[in-house]
Amino acid sequence: MSDLTPQSETPTPTTDKLTQAARETIYLCNFRVSVDGEWLCLRELNDISLTPDPEPAHEDPKDPIAIERLNLMNMAKLSIKGLIESALNLGRTLDSDYAPLQQFFVVMEHCLKHGLKTKKTFLGQNKSFWGALELVEKLTPEAGEITASVKDLPGLKTPLGRGRAWLRLALMQKKLSDYMKTIINRKDLLAEFYEANALMMEEEGAVIAGLLVGLNVIDANLCMKGEDLDSQVGVIDFSMYLKDGGHSSKSAEGDGQITAILDQKNYVEELNRHLSASVNNLQAKVDALEKSNTKLTEELAVANNRIITLQEDVERVKEESSYQLESRKATRSESTAEGQTMGETRKQLKEETLLRLDVEKELEVQIGMKQEMELSMKMLEKDICEKQDALVELRQQLEDLRITTCFIVRLEEKINQMSGTIKQLETSEKDLVKQARSLSSAAEKLLQ
Repeated sequence: MSDLTPQSETPTPTTDKLTQAARETIYLCNFRVSVDGEWLCLRELNDISLTPDPEPAHEDPKDPIAIERLNLMNMAKLSIKGLIESALNLGRTLDSDYAPLQQFFVVMEHCLKHGLKTKKTFLGQNKSFWGALELVEKLTPEAGEITASVKDLPGLKTPLGRGRAWLRLALMQKKLSDYMKTIINRKDLLAEFYEANALMMEEEGAVIAGLLVGLNVIDANLCMKGEDLDSQVGVIDFSMYLKDGGHSSKSAEGDGQITAILDQKNYVEELNRHLSASVNNLQAKVDALEKSNTKLTEELAVANNRIITLQEDVERVKEESSYQLESRKATRSESTAEGQTMGETRKQLKEETLLRLDVEKELEVQIGMKQEMELSMKMLEKDICEKQDALVELRQQLEDLRITTCFIVRLEEKINQMSGTIKQLETSEKDLVKQARSLSSAAEKLLQ
């Protein structure tokens, strides 16, 4: 907390307003930092007297560690909210030089440093949050790509620099919230790096991880080659969050509209992802059914060929049997010398009869298999028709979502036009005030 030095102060408000904002008051050195809606106000502790709201019995309101956690959580809220609003107003991909983005990384660095345990090495004592971030790779294998990229970056010599690079890469991948939730849910592993009352071990850490979800709506392209992440000094610039007296209610209404549009946009994107996943699953099932259908068709063709061959064999056996029966009738009138030939013929006839019976049984089995295959083909065709109908419905839903997205884009354009109009009105108001002043001075001169 030594780097959290306020840069300016605002005049002391009335006691009623202080009492109303007491629940959202955070303390920093000799200053009280109050969150007034979306703005930050600093006041000297010696200049004001305020009776705080009653605290829960289990929490000491004077605990400096708890006050630090509350400080950092409120600063993270302001930083994330300011970054999202400024990025949406900017309307382009953010780079490393964007001031609100730099302040966000500074605040996140202070949050991750809070309550770190000091580790002794052969070079001396060391406090770094890089070890805690390396846990993400063990808990989420897909995070291994970020860790490997950080280790391969040239010029990073300290764990602090690697931790800063990791935060930037996770933000660009829009996975920072997921990774933070992963390590916060494993407090048994975090206990190796953090004290029991650190921000990452308390509820404030889970709140910050939830707030990071909103950063998925912004795009950032950060080049870290050549950037000195090891020796940067992270100081929070409070002037970006101090309350401005000229802030009008119109901008507040515009912020509310932007927030509503962002919520709608996030909902549409999430619904679109679910529908896309469903379409991909159904398409995979359809492909598998088509492959199975092709295989069954080939097997059916082979079975049909086999049946035809067996039928030909049966006809041939019938003809041979008929021929042998006729031969037997013709040879009855012959002499007894041919009795041995007749015995052989009878034996051969029995063999042919047995063969015919075997062929007929095999033919019946093949016919049964053919009927089962035809039934399976009908069921597969019915299933494919149902899947195709579901695909048509999903495509219609996707088309409706595209129309909704276009409507949201038009709303954003109208909001931008309203903002331009408000700025023009404010400029016109300033010009009118200047003209009134000049007229007043001219009137005084005329009266003199």
